[in-house]
This record gives sequence, structure tokens and C-alpha cells, in this order.
Amino acid sequence: MTAPVLDKPLVIENVRIIDPSRKLDETGTIIVDIDGRILAAGADARNQGRPDGATVRDGKGLVATPGLVDARVHVGEPGAEHRETIESASRAAAAGGVTSFIMMPDTDPVIDDIALVEFVLKTARDNAIVNVHPAAALTKGMAGKEMTELGLLTQAGAVAFTDGHHGLSDSLLLRRALTYAREFDAVISLEAREKYLGNGVMNEGLLASWLGLSGVPKEAELIPLERDLRIAGLTSGKYHAAQISVPESAAAMRVARDRGANVTCGMSINNLTLNENDIGEYRTFFKLWPPLRTEDDRVSMVDALADGTIDIIVSSHDPQDVDTKRLPFADAEDGAVGLETMLAAALRLHHAGQVPLMRLIDAMSTRPAHIFGLDAGTLKPGAKADIALIDLEEPWLLSKDMLLSRSKNTPFDDARFSGRVVATYVAGRCVHAL
Repeated sequence: MTAPVLDKPLVIENVRIIDPSRKLDETGTIIVDIDGRILAAGADARNQGRPDGATVRDGKGLVATPGLVDARVHVGEPGAEHRETIESASRAAAAGGVTSFIMMPDTDPVIDDIALVEFVLKTARDNAIVNVHPAAALTKGMAGKEMTELGLLTQAGAVAFTDGHHGLSDSLLLRRALTYAREFDAVISLEAREKYLGNGVMNEGLLASWLGLSGVPKEAELIPLERDLRIAGLTSGKYHAAQISVPESAAAMRVARDRGANVTCGMSINNLTLNENDIGEYRTFFKLWPPLRTEDDRVSMVDALADGTIDIIVSSHDPQDVDTKRLPFADAEDGAVGLETMLAAALRLHHAGQVPLMRLIDAMSTRPAHIFGLDAGTLKPGAKADIALIDLEEPWLLSKDMLLSRSKNTPFDDARFSGRVVATYVAGRCVHAL
């Protein structure tokens, strides 16, 4: 995104400021200069006075947080623009308070060379209203056979390396990739997905048997995850488990960290707020990866988020069109859109008293920015003024017609939420407002 230059400074007064990067939770003022940088943010900022000619907004009753950072967003461009473009994804992101997102490389063609990384960056500069950071494929064509040019791709602007929905079965290749990526301080982010055990269509258990659907056991996630964590420990490389979904995986993360491995993990907001029972009578908008697990699994993972075992929350935004979702459950594609609903769904955990608001914002902003080395996730003076203004209590009902994404495959259609983004600022410029 091209950095905007503001016509005049911005001041947001009387707002509750939550900034996990400074462990700050207080009512105060945010002052943004004409370069789109934060001059001050906190209770003491009100003593500095308003800059001459500033645009002033009264934030009474609202919460200001660093703009959210979504580390797992699938976009159709290039190759499947009918599902989503970089421009439409950016508008959806802004509506959800997301000011930066990492775009997955599973496009057509796959983002596995410098020219395609540069294409994403240029397209984002020209068309996007939020910050778009490309992840590059770890292997050429995401085929799991030959490593891409990690060093050159990093220099071109790739912020992570992943094979999208695919795990990596070649242990030696993973070892070499983690070792090589260490030289560039790059993050290897992988799905924990064993391709033979993981070819079912929903969580393995009694409900799958009742529905007559093939199941995915926990071991399909746990076996490759434990292998990846061992190799990460062997190489001292930066490894990020893209999406875990079961308590056994959280336990494996704790053990790996105790051994000194440099490992982090994320979890989809879908798995944190939904369970397998939501599938109901073969509702394909709930066909996701990882599959929705049991309610006991979900509650355990919410606890793991609260205690910091799960580092970040991702939307796992994965637009699908009617042709791939309006099918029998077993034949439908995995995935749901989520940029616009990630925060609202996460606030359910706050309102239920399960996860403190500071930890939620940390998991959706400060922590992902830190893991992937992004200039985001903070409201400290000097930082880019990427800000989400939130009304924590506003009740609203989601209709798929409200979605700005080109695809409408949301599991939250007709869901009731409490809490909504009322304005989103990128470098001090308002890019979304109700």
C-alpha cells in the first residue's frame, strides 16, 4: 500500500487505549502527525494539547487498539480473481480492523519466484487500502520436492515461507530449509497435516459416524507436528505451526519450548469459537481445515490461548465460490472467509470471561507482528498509526450480503455478535468507517 500523507494531524480523545506492546490499558488520547506516525498515545498525551488544525475525534465509549495483523489469508489473485482479489481482500480486512495481513502463496501461478513476490507488492501498492505482505512458497510449485530461493525471496519482500494447505513430508528437506532460513532470520510456517491420515472431511468421532462421513483423527495433526518440532529443535530455525486444533498439539508446543526450540503456533478463530456440532445437517460452510473439533477440545484450546501457549489467532480467510461449496459435504472445498469476522468472533471469548482483552489483542496484533517481523502491532510513539477503533458492546447481526469479500462462504451467516470495528486507520488515514 502506498503510504498516505495526511492533510492534517489526527487526534482521538477520551478513548480507552489497549496496547499489548506496552502492556497499556488506560483512557487517554492518541495524537498522529501528518506523516502518519504516532506522536503520543496514552493518558499523558492529553497534556500535550492538540496540534494546530488537527482533525479531532471523540472516542468516548470506544477502545483503540493497534491495527490487527492476520497472518494467514488466502487470496485468489493471481489466477482466481473471481474468488478474491488483493483489493477486495484489503477492503474486507479494513472492515474487520485488520491493517496488515500475510498473503498465502497458493495462487495460480504459485508465488515461488521473485517476479511473483514483486507482483503482489506492486498490486497491493496500487490497489490495497491495508498493508499486504506476501508469503512465498517453501518448495517450488508447493510440490514438496525442491526448495525455493529463500534468500532472494526474502530480499524481494517475502515475510515467511509456507506451502499453504500442504504439509512437508520430506524431513531432510525441512531440515535444510530451517537451517538455510536461519541465515535470513526467516520463518518457516507449515500446516501440521499428514496427507494419508488427514484425508477425511471432518473430525473423527461419534458424530462423523452418525453422519456417515470420513474422519480426521487428532494424530493426523499431532504426528507431523511433533516431527516438525523435533527438526526445529535440531536446526534452531524459526518454525511456526500455522494452525493447530487439539490439546495434544498445544502440549507438544509446550514440550518443544521447554527443550529450547524456537517455535510458535497459531490457531484459526473458527476452531476457537465453533465445534463439530455446528456442521449440523451437512452444512458445507463449516467444512474447514483444520476440521472443527469437539467442544471439549475447543474449550481446552481457549485455555491454551489464554495462557499464551497459542501465540496468535488467524482468520484463515479462504474464499470459495458457490461452485465449490454448494456440493455434498464430502465433495465441498475446505475453507471460509474470515477477515471481517475474526475480531467479532474473538470478542465472544472476552465477553464470556475466558480470555482477557489484552491477550486477545496481543494474539491478533502485537504477537503476529513480532513473529513475522512486521512494522505493526503497537501504538508506541514513532510507530505507524495503524489503529482499530472498536465498540466492544455494539450488538449486530451478520448477513452474508454485508460482506465485502467477493466470496460469501462464512460459517457466521446470521450470527449474533457483540462488539464491532467502527473505524480503521492505516498510517493515520481512515480506510473504513461505519
